[in-house]
Amino acid sequence: MPAQRPQDLVFTLYGEYLLHRDEPIWVGSLISLLQPFGLSEGAVRTVLSRMARKGWLDGQRMGRNSFYDLAPKGRRLLEEGQERIFHPSWDGPWDGSWFLLAYSIPEDVRHLRDRLRDRLAWLGFGSLGNGLWISPHDVEKEVRALAQQLGIQQHLECFRAQRVGNQEPQALVDRCWDLPGVNAHYVEFTERWRTELDRCETGVSSGDVTAEECFMLRFDLIHEFRAFPLEDPYLPRTLLPEQWHGGTATQLFHALHDVLEGPADQYVDGILAAAPSVPAAAER
Repeated sequence: MPAQRPQDLVFTLYGEYLLHRDEPIWVGSLISLLQPFGLSEGAVRTVLSRMARKGWLDGQRMGRNSFYDLAPKGRRLLEEGQERIFHPSWDGPWDGSWFLLAYSIPEDVRHLRDRLRDRLAWLGFGSLGNGLWISPHDVEKEVRALAQQLGIQQHLECFRAQRVGNQEPQALVDRCWDLPGVNAHYVEFTERWRTELDRCETGVSSGDVTAEECFMLRFDLIHEFRAFPLEDPYLPRTLLPEQWHGGTATQLFHALHDVLEGPADQYVDGILAAAPSVPAAAER
């Protein structure tokens, strides 16, 4: 796996292995789990401290030991991400209508504009330019929550619309989304991981693929696949190219994830079992 930002690695670890654990995680366990991916003890401690200051994690000091749990903000982000990663769908019903969003955000709060654009892309919006974004999804609830979170309600206008004329929607889709690029990434993912699926389907049961290797492979697998919700708008299938490879890549992802899941969880359980106990008052 190419070098990644330490914060991204921590998010992957928590999202894939620690999200549903009942207790805060000892920092020593986090160091052990992240070292195979190139993070030193000092780097792990630094990124955990930074993420706690940003409100993603909740750091707790108990005697001589430090523990980290997901803060509510971090938990919401990862739970939303897990839903998008494990349940992508291009088969939702579509009545041909579009959700339009227009914004005009002053220059003195342009950082909010950048955050808004990132979140709109995550929600599957495409840009028509000049502050106008469209989506075939019913995302009114999500947009209202986002506007309130950023405090920009007064700078947004939203509409539901039908496109007029006899033009095929494909030209509009091509203007707003890079579906050929997304499709090519799905093909690359499938080609890269197909051999691992073949190897692990026999190697895990025979013991040729160890639990530690399953942990690392599953980590890399989810770390790579979780990029798709950031670039795939999950358009209705009627708007997708004929040769769409998202379904094939997703099926392969689930098949390999299922093979790796049990041994990888056992490996993580073994690491966590060596941690000092968490006082009852610190448990969720």
